[in-house]
Amino acid sequence: MVMTYRGDDGGRRMPPPRPAGRSRDHQRAQMMPLPGRGQSPYDERTRPMGTREDERQYAPPPTRQDPPRRAAGDDYPPSRPPRRRRWGFGRILLTLALVFVVFLAGIWVYLEFSIKRVDALADYSGRPVAASGTNWLVVGSDSREGLTTEDEERLATGDVAAAGGGQRTDTIMVAHLPDNSTKPTLLSLPRDSQVAIPGHGKNKINAAFSLGGPKLLAQTVEGATGLHIDHYAEIGFGGFAKIVDAIGGVDMCIDKDMNDTVTGISIKAGCPQTLDGRSALGFVRMRHSDATPRSDLDRVANQRKFIGALVSQIASPGTLLNPFHFFPLLGSGPDALTMDSGDHVHNLVGLAIAMRGISSGGVVTTTVPVTNGSAENWDKTKSKQLFDALKNDTEIPDSVIVN
Repeated sequence: MVMTYRGDDGGRRMPPPRPAGRSRDHQRAQMMPLPGRGQSPYDERTRPMGTREDERQYAPPPTRQDPPRRAAGDDYPPSRPPRRRRWGFGRILLTLALVFVVFLAGIWVYLEFSIKRVDALADYSGRPVAASGTNWLVVGSDSREGLTTEDEERLATGDVAAAGGGQRTDTIMVAHLPDNSTKPTLLSLPRDSQVAIPGHGKNKINAAFSLGGPKLLAQTVEGATGLHIDHYAEIGFGGFAKIVDAIGGVDMCIDKDMNDTVTGISIKAGCPQTLDGRSALGFVRMRHSDATPRSDLDRVANQRKFIGALVSQIASPGTLLNPFHFFPLLGSGPDALTMDSGDHVHNLVGLAIAMRGISSGGVVTTTVPVTNGSAENWDKTKSKQLFDALKNDTEIPDSVIVN
């Protein structure tokens, strides 16, 4: 079929001939890339040989692209910033508890390595075997270590040469802590008691300390009482006064005026009244006074009374929670106290807890039964009953308690 072209004149005309080469040029124009559209895929046909391999070999690595940003019109909620954790009551309480534990641990370590030690307890042939309960030998010595001449005059410690020289003990006690429900016992041994001192014959018990120190004293006490001594604690004149002053004094009830004709210390009657270091030292040493007619027997009774008040006041919240008392006590305690090389702070804490009941009647306080007021000779029958009760952790008969 031959197609015709009808012109304006209505005649039949043949379509105008195409210019030569127009069809191929038009095709080429269709294959040319538009601006901004990149190359046409057909251009690949005209690449020279080897071009693709070279581009693959030298093409730069692809650039790292950031994740797409959220468009302004997106309707999903924006991400929230991380919330800060609030410290609840439980966490605060736990933190305070940990700080308190670390604080106690620090004090424990400080005391453990600061307290002076001495080899006071040693095994020897014929030593009493350990029985029920635990026994402490508590010694108050007349040591003036660390005291200046002014301190000795202020405390009225007396002259060492006038006292016979050497180091002696003004206080000798055995603290018995039972293993059962019976009450603890604080037993005083009068310092003038005549006992056998190993290697030195018979003499006053306090002479053992002067002759052989803590080790000979402990052995002498074990031989005289038949009690096995498990722990040792000693405090001197200066350390005793510093501890009392560190806690602001000790409250006591004094029934009668006390005027020591030897030391010159005077304490007025009053209840309650606060004894500072000087007055407290005079109180526990006083025996030459109208208020102490039984001499050493009255003195040891006053010593037990004061120890009860001292321990109770140290353990009170008014001391432990008061930094003006607690830290001076912490600083003076290690210098004042001497323990056996095998003792530790937890042993001392156990003793302090047991002795808190002295003031309230929770501790039996007594002196070794003696035959007369000079307190030189022990009553053998009553003394044996007393020591047997301590060995077996049984109640002490009232008939052998001396106060």
